[in-house]
Amino acid sequence: MDFITPDLSDAHEDTSRPCETQFQHYGARKRFAGAIRTVQCRGDNLLIRQMLETPSSGEVLVVDGGGSLAAALVGDMLAEKGRRSGWSGVVIFGAVRDTPVLAGMDFGIKALGTNPRRGTKLGAGATDVPVTFGGVTFTPGAWLYSDEDGILVAPQALQ
Repeated sequence: MDFITPDLSDAHEDTSRPCETQFQHYGARKRFAGAIRTVQCRGDNLLIRQMLETPSSGEVLVVDGGGSLAAALVGDMLAEKGRRSGWSGVVIFGAVRDTPVLAGMDFGIKALGTNPRRGTKLGAGATDVPVTFGGVTFTPGAWLYSDEDGILVAPQALQ
């Protein structure tokens, strides 16, 4: 990808918003961008699985896990499903697991931290709804840009 978030932020400071939450990189792809799709859940990853199994044209899945680190919402198997389905990456306001495998995967993965415990699979939550954390509302269809400096959100693709 040919962008860096500081330059995008400077060029589009009136229309883009940086996410204030400090995420860790877990995937090998450090720079990723795409239209936003969302899942809102807490400790339950069934909706995440369903989304990542859906064919994508490079979207980014933003998961609002309530900031909980009590259980991982994505591990190596779900990340691989997303990569194979064409997703650009995932941003998880929560935890991941299987980090040694994730580190070698050509997939964008950002999360708050890790936990070896897996999430439940009850289907609780919502998809494609606006979610807010880090001072930013992630609206389905808006664009997310992520690199080593952070996350930037804009209402449409930036040039």
